Amino acid sequence: MRVISYGGGVQSTALLVLAARREIDFRTFLFANVGDDSEHPATLAYIREVAIPFAARAGLEIHELQRHRRDGATETLMQRLNRPDTRSIPIPVRMANGAPGRRNCTADFKIKVIGRWLRQHGASAQHPAEVGIGISLDEIHRANRRRKEAYEEIEYPLLDLGLRRDDCERIITSAGLLVPPKSACFFCPFRTVSAWRHQRRHEPELFARSVRLEETINRCRAALGRDAVYLTRYGIPLPLAIPEEAEPTAIEAEDDEGTCDSGWCMT
Repeated sequence: MRVISYGGGVQSTALLVLAARREIDFRTFLFANVGDDSEHPATLAYIREVAIPFAARAGLEIHELQRHRRDGATETLMQRLNRPDTRSIPIPVRMANGAPGRRNCTADFKIKVIGRWLRQHGASAQHPAEVGIGISLDEIHRANRRRKEAYEEIEYPLLDLGLRRDDCERIITSAGLLVPPKSACFFCPFRTVSAWRHQRRHEPELFARSVRLEETINRCRAALGRDAVYLTRYGIPLPLAIPEEAEPTAIEAEDDEGTCDSGWCMT
């Protein structure tokens, strides 16, 4: 069994095009949707309106997967974050000193969801699935072959081909496709300052939802007697960390936010 963990971003879409050209041997792509209320709307639109039709024309399959609770009900990441009984925060919110906290969003809503599909379709420790992840050469620090489950073997086709992100963009446009936006939850604390500023300027409804989420998290933490946490590394509420200004400021130029090192998100 050979599958691609498909995030709907530049790198994994380049893998989709390469598979369509038969330049890599993958026919099945698995998109773990953390929730229509959590994924960026532009990513969902690209997957459903561009990637899935393209894959179908090429004889490839994209399966959209969701997390299911033990009772069979689906659960989104936003629903988990808004549960009144939640005592731990699954996303890497920033502590007062700017450091990201522990997280299990990737494990619970990406890795385990894909893993369940793999096991349901025959993957096991004796017969592991080969799972391709879209990490390009310029992000080689995100590749870590030791991070795998017993039922899978991790591969990095873009690294094997020596391809960088700009190569991926050329591959996508050469297929007549638009380059997709960077895929991530719209409220992810690993978003860069530029991305947050763009959201406030051009996606005010998403920014308002991000603000409400940060406030909800901190109300729950206050009820438990815990310190406030934030969606940026500046130790202040989101509307203050990302002020409404017409022009970029020095803070935006320092766009060196960390990124998720799992390789499962933002590809």
